[in-house]
Parts: sequence; C-alpha cells; structure tokens
Amino acid sequence: MGITHLLEDFGTAAIVAPMSFPEVSEEEIEEERAVSYEKGYGAGWDDAVTAKGKETAQLSATLTSSLEDLNFTYKEAQSQLIESLDPMFKVLTSAVLPDTMAATFGHHIVDQMTDMAKTHTDQPMSIFVSPGEAPAVRSLLPDSFATPVQVQEDENLAPGQAYLRTGTSEREINSSGLVESIQDSIDAFTYHIREESQYG
Repeated sequence: MGITHLLEDFGTAAIVAPMSFPEVSEEEIEEERAVSYEKGYGAGWDDAVTAKGKETAQLSATLTSSLEDLNFTYKEAQSQLIESLDPMFKVLTSAVLPDTMAATFGHHIVDQMTDMAKTHTDQPMSIFVSPGEAPAVRSLLPDSFATPVQVQEDENLAPGQAYLRTGTSEREINSSGLVESIQDSIDAFTYHIREESQYG
C-alpha cells in the first residue's frame, strides 16, 4: 500500500508563459554603470569630507586643551617662582643694596667729581653731603686732585645724598633714592605677575 493518500494533491501544474523583458542596449547598461559609479563616488567623497572635518575638529579641540594646560602650567610655575624669589628681593633691597650703596657712596662721589673735572679743569669744585659724611668723603679724595675741592655738610641732605658742583655744572647722587626706585620696580613687577596669574 502506498502513501500517496497521505499527501495533499495540488492538482495539475499551471504552465506560466515566460515573461518578456524589454531589450536593453550595451550603451544603456554602460550609462547606468557610469551613473551608479558617480553616485557611489560622490557618497564616498562626502563621507571622507565629513570624517576629515570631524578629525580636524577633534585635533583642534585637543590642541586647544593642550595649549590651555600648558599656559596654566607656565603661569603656575611663574607664580611659584615669583613667590620663592620675593623674600630674596626683600633682603636684597632692604639690606644688601643699602649696605653696598653706603660702602661705595664715597667712591661714587669721587668718580663723578673726576668725570666733571675733565671738562672743568680750571674751576673749584664743591661737594655737599649729609651731616656726618664729610670726613669719610674727604679721606677718599686723592691728594693730587687737579682742582681745589671743598666738602661741606648740608643738613637738608639725607644719608646717601650728595650734590656736586663745579662752575655752572651740577650733579646729584641719591643712593637711597636709587634703592627705593629699585624696590618700587621689584614690588610693581611682583604685583603685576601675581595679578596676571590670578586673573589671567
């Protein structure tokens, strides 16, 4: 006994007539290929431009961030350097410079008088110093000075100040003023650096 009774019968097969497609020429096929190539090339180009734009934006952001970090690090290092140098500047302007100026004050006067004597050889010279400094200045004047030099004390002058006069020419020496000027310059510099590092 067979098993055909168990299988479903679909009836007789219908014959379908073959479909006819319009004939396409080689030129049309080549033209369609060219159009497809152009579309694919254009899409690929757009993708590449978009990817390059994203890469450039990412590199720019990374570079900007790195420069900001570098700038912050530089300012931080500069600020720390100024903070560490500030005590040295204070010692320099409050102790070392005044002592050095005081020790060389008389020599500086003699140097200035020697320079003035080059152009005023026939005229007497006068040096005005603060009270108590005349003996030290007199002791530094050479015995063989070409013109007579008179050293006088002036109570209006502070220590470290002197006026030199020969004929119509005058010069002022102000060691304490110079030290104060240096101190003011250092204070202004450190203040400026602190403000810049704090507020950018």
